[in-house]
This record gives sequence, structure tokens and C-alpha cells, in this order.
Amino acid sequence: MEERERAAEGEAVSDAGAGALPDAEFGVALLHVFGQQLKLCRVRAGMDRARFGSLTGYSASTIASFEQGRRIPPPKFIDRADEVLDAGGVLKAGKEVVAQAQYPAFFRSAARLEAEAVELCVYDTYIVNGLLQTEEYTRAVLSMRRPLLDQDTIEQRAAARVARQEIFNRWPAPLLSFVMEETVVKRRLGGRAVQRGQLEQILLIGQKRNVEIQIMPLDREDNAGVDGPFTLLTRQGGDQFGYMEAQGKSTLVTDRNEVRALAARYGIIRAQALTPRESLAYIEKLLEEL
Repeated sequence: MEERERAAEGEAVSDAGAGALPDAEFGVALLHVFGQQLKLCRVRAGMDRARFGSLTGYSASTIASFEQGRRIPPPKFIDRADEVLDAGGVLKAGKEVVAQAQYPAFFRSAARLEAEAVELCVYDTYIVNGLLQTEEYTRAVLSMRRPLLDQDTIEQRAAARVARQEIFNRWPAPLLSFVMEETVVKRRLGGRAVQRGQLEQILLIGQKRNVEIQIMPLDREDNAGVDGPFTLLTRQGGDQFGYMEAQGKSTLVTDRNEVRALAARYGIIRAQALTPRESLAYIEKLLEEL
């Protein structure tokens, strides 16, 4: 069995472990366990939350949120906390647990690949991709889910999407390409103010040297994306994977021929869309009209 297939199998097995609890409860439980470990280490070190927070750059209330599993601790905080509390690597070892907890089960395999990607190509047809979303847009979208998500789950997933956006700060910088249908940026999910903030964020990210954002106009008579949204992820060394998601279910594509077909399709979609320069000009025009 090839390494890429073994990796995919391992990810699937890991995700299957979430089945013992409903997905939202599984994530909350993992964060709660880590929070208790953090609190025990802090108490053992003889520090109150205010002192600990001052040494790690967070308020006492934020520390309480970390310890109670209501907020996701960022990796840099975990590293610093391990040093400040002299935890001997115990907290650092929990970073993978936290990384698992912050995503719904169906997305965890893709999240691992995304974190390692040197190139990412995304085609979206209905909503703005999570990597480009503002917190306000994310909360609006998650609040529309049916059945309803509880507020803790909404906050947890919103924080997770913000954490994923660290990909824009990585170095060496990965190559990132986003193509989205025109309806994606015109849809007023969350209201006018949320749409404005989202368009401004797309415009800002689109100006990064390693990012290309393109709009597929509604008046195109040819569109190779009629089969729906998908993502292509390329790891160091050239291994490429496809990812598709719908209705809370996902498919991780590892077969080389299927991935090659997705890559060819994406190339055609990019050629049919507006150029990156034209697309940013279009976003600016939409902002002026709001």
C-alpha cells in the first residue's frame, strides 16, 4: 500500500474514534480534558489566573475560558504555558488533541492536509471559503445551520476557522488559489454590514503575493464547475489530494487518476473565470454599491 493511502487510512481511523460521542460533544469533551490538565499544571505551579495570564499574554478571563474548555487555546499559548508552568512537555503533547477538537469530525482529515499544504486550490459555489471568512460571516453562517448548533459549538467552530487562517502567515508561503461563483460574493448572508466586512476581507487577502482570488461570472456560457465545489491540496514532495464536502459529509480523494481529473478541471475553471486583477476590481465595485 502506498504511503499516501496509508496516511489517508490512518486519518479515517482517527476520525472514526469520534463516533462514541456525538461530534459536537466529542470536541467539547477533548477541550474540557485539556483545560483540566492546564488548570492542574497551573495550580501545581502555585499561580493564580491573573499571574499566569500576565506571563502568557492573556487576561485572567481568557485563561478561565481555556481551562473550562469554552475557548480553543492557540498553539503558541500552549507552548508558552508549558514553559511557564514547567509542565515538562505535557501541555505541548496536548496540541494535537486541541487541533482534533476544534474541527467537526468530517473535516479533520482535510484540516491535517491543509496544515501541511504547499499549494491549495479551492472552488466554491455557495458560501465564502472558511479560509477567507470573517468571524462575523462565520457566526452568521453557522447560526443558519439546521438542526441548530448550540452557541458553544458556534464559538468553537468560529475560533477554529480563524486559527486555520494562520496559513496566510506561514513561511515558506504556500501558493493559494480561490475561485468562487459570483453569487458567493453577492449573497448577503448575515446582512449588509456582514457582507461589507466579508468583501473587504476578500479584497485584503487577495492582495497577498501568494494568493490569487478569482470570480466566475454568472454570464459565462461555459463553466467546468457544474459538478460542484472541491479543494485540491498538495503536500511537500508533490502528493496531491482532493476534498469534497456536502451536507456534513466529506470525501477525501486519494486515487491519483481521480485527483488528476480534479486538477485538470480546476485548471479549466481558472481559465474560464475573471483574472485575479479583474476579480479584485469586481469586489471593489460591489463594495462601492453597498
